[in-house]
Order: sequence, then C-alpha cells, then structure tokens
Amino acid sequence: MKAAPFDYVRAATVEEALSALSGGARVLAGGQSLVPLLNQRLVRPTTVVDVNRLDLDHLHESGSDLVLGALVRHRQVETSPLVRRRAPLLAEAMSHVGHVSVRNLGTVGGSAAHADPAAELPAVCVALDATFGVRGPGGPREIPARDFFLGPHRTALAPGELLVEVRLPRPPPRSRHAVVKLSRRHNDLALVAVVACVTVRDGVVTRARIAVAGAGPTPVRAGAAEALLVGRAPGHHAVAEAADAAADATDPPDDRHAPAAYRREMAAVLTRRALRGALGQVVAP
Repeated sequence: MKAAPFDYVRAATVEEALSALSGGARVLAGGQSLVPLLNQRLVRPTTVVDVNRLDLDHLHESGSDLVLGALVRHRQVETSPLVRRRAPLLAEAMSHVGHVSVRNLGTVGGSAAHADPAAELPAVCVALDATFGVRGPGGPREIPARDFFLGPHRTALAPGELLVEVRLPRPPPRSRHAVVKLSRRHNDLALVAVVACVTVRDGVVTRARIAVAGAGPTPVRAGAAEALLVGRAPGHHAVAEAADAAADATDPPDDRHAPAAYRREMAAVLTRRALRGALGQVVAP
C-alpha cells in the first residue's frame, strides 16, 4: 500500500517549519516511525514537513546539562564519547533501538515525539529528568519529561509546536547504570524494558532512578521503588523490594503480544536484573 496524497514542505529554518505546521501536518525527521504509518495509511496528514535541513543536529554540554538537538541520530548518540561520559545510560539504551540501519536514520526528537510507550529513549528521558525544548506559535517553552508523555503516541506538544532539543542533567559522581530489555526478537520494540541509574556512596544508595517501558500507556517512573533503595545498603532484600514496587507501579496492556500479568511479572524480574547490573559488585548479602 502507498501513502495517501499529501503536500510536502522541506523547511530550511525552524520558522519555516513552524509556519507549515498547521491543520493536519506531520513532521518528517528520520522517517523510521512516520513512513511506515504513511504507507499503511494509519496516518493521513494534509502536509508532511521535512525538517532534515534544520540546524538541529547539535550535541554539546551546557553547564551541567547534556544538550541534544532534535535531529541528532540514534547512532551518533550511541557512539558519542561525550554521551558515554556524561549520560552512559542513554548511550547504552540507544544500542537497543532497532538495528544499525534504523539507528543511522532515527532521531532523538522523532523518537521522543512519537511517544511509543515501549521505546527506550522516552524511558531514559523520564528516568534522568530530561527537559524538552519546544518552539511554537507562542514562543519557546520547556516541558519536563514527566509531563511530556501523555499516552501512547500522545505528548504535551501543542498544535503547531516543534520539539527542538533535549536536555539531560549530569548524573552524580559514582552513578552506575543498566538497561535490561525483553523483546520477541533481537532489538524489536520491548515487551518490557527497564532502565536504572543508581548512585552509591559509603555503602549506601544515595540516589536511584528507575523507569519501565512497555508496561503502561507512558514510560513508568518507579518512584516508590527508588524511595525503597535510597538510604539503604544495596543488598538483595532492598533490590527485591524495589523490584516488586516497580512492578506495582505499572499498568501494562493486555494484548496479542503478551498478557498484562506477564508484563507486570517481567517488570519485577527486569528491575531486579537492572539493579543488580547497575550495582555490580556493590550489592551486599
């Protein structure tokens, strides 16, 4: 099947893109999500606005933040020494996104705006307290990741707005991370995935960030699980309790790929694995 007819605009500036984003327009970046939807006629935009000429492929530090332009490709994030040093959880998560051919084209902004609850990047953004920079008719604004994802393929972007960058604060020193994913085939979208970033000082967890993908309408931030870890020695009992709390926080779908009960159980299993992976030899009896 081919896409339904649409007008095509190749924007040269952000302002030109914004002027074209009206009515039923959709943004084309890497095309890894939009093009299949177009070809299956699951979306029928009046206009497709190609933003690939925009100057939004920057990747740099700004104060304590790592700043990624919306057009930075997944593969660039995965292989960047800067990202591996400043946000290693993000770099590792990108290695789980599709295959290399997909990562060469797919963009940070496209993945975030597509808001697939099973995708890795939204979960990392929620776990690491990212902020999304947005431009629109009302001017620029910033949206915290916790407020950005509203449901499957739904975000807080208002009509006519364009996601232009993602900002990730620096994790504290001595932070360790892990990404654990369950999928039907290698690098498919996750049935369930867990990302974790844990900081340990003097034998005690001082900070924990845990998010679950594929187990709710949006990425699930497991706040109760994080609270169970902080202030305690990272022992097996603490990890087990946190894993159960993470599973309790989920609201997984019940579909043809996996029943809800199975996804919830896997959320607990994968959280245990992620925490053990992040803590490594720090885990006490």
